[in-house]
This record gives sequence, C-alpha cells and structure tokens, in this order.
Amino acid sequence: MSDVVWGRGVEWLAAAATDPRACKRDWDRGDGIVLLEAGRYWDVLSVPAGLGLLTLDLLWRPSLPVPGPTLVDTAAHRVGFFLPPDPGSRWIGAGLRHAGRGSWVAVPPPYRAARFLEWLVPPDGTGALHAPERLEPALRRANGTLAVLTPPGGERPASTPTL
Repeated sequence: MSDVVWGRGVEWLAAAATDPRACKRDWDRGDGIVLLEAGRYWDVLSVPAGLGLLTLDLLWRPSLPVPGPTLVDTAAHRVGFFLPPDPGSRWIGAGLRHAGRGSWVAVPPPYRAARFLEWLVPPDGTGALHAPERLEPALRRANGTLAVLTPPGGERPASTPTL
C-alpha cells in the first residue's frame, strides 16, 4: 500500500476517536493500540479465528470487491469484520460478538501490527466496509465447511460456532 493510502486509512480510522490527534500520537508510541468507539462510523462483528479466516478467504475473490477492513486478534483467536453501523443488527450464532454503539474496540494503526492485533485488510481511507449481505452468506458457507471438517464422532472445536 502506498503512503497516501496509509495516510487516508489513518485519518479515517482516527476519526472514530474522541480526540483524533491524541489517537494518532498513541499509535506512534507505547504499545500502539487505542480504544475506538463502535457504532458511529462502523460496527465490528467478531468471530472465532478459524471461521473468520475461512470467511475472509471466501470473500477475497478476483470477481468481488476487495473485502472491508478486517482485524485479527491472535491472543483471543478472533477475527473482526468492520461493517456499516446498524443499531438494529441482530447477528446471532454461538461465538459471534457484535460491537455497535456503546462498545469499544482495540485497534492498532493501519500501517503496522501492535502486540497481538494485526490488520488482515487495513482500512484504505475510503470508508469501504464489509457489506452484511455478502458477509453473512460467506460466514454460513465457511461454517458449513468447518462442520464437514469436524472429525466423525468428535466434538466441534470451541472456535467453530454454529450459525
């Protein structure tokens, strides 16, 4: 990504902070992680890592638009998909967590990883987000694939929810 795109991504993401300048300073020093409030510019759907990585793979196709910003938390083994804010959203499924208005999300800067957080798809500054109507079918398909991969008579891994 070019410096211009990185810069636009930083400005777009920092706009969600109560103090964007302080946010950018915090990214540049310390551990580089800030808490940003969801629900104004974006919501985040957090899913178990196995499901999230397979879902992102299904969304990343030459015939489709580039997926929206996607964050991985390697310590919690979760993937977060940034979606348009939707106060009426009802994402239902074991292991799914929806962060909307009143929720806070820990994020690193778009230009580097910080501790256990890393952008799989960094924000590009255009405001592009995951479209729920594309994300939901991809999640269902990924979940179905993971269900098939579960060993016969074995339990589903804890990171594999049922949608």
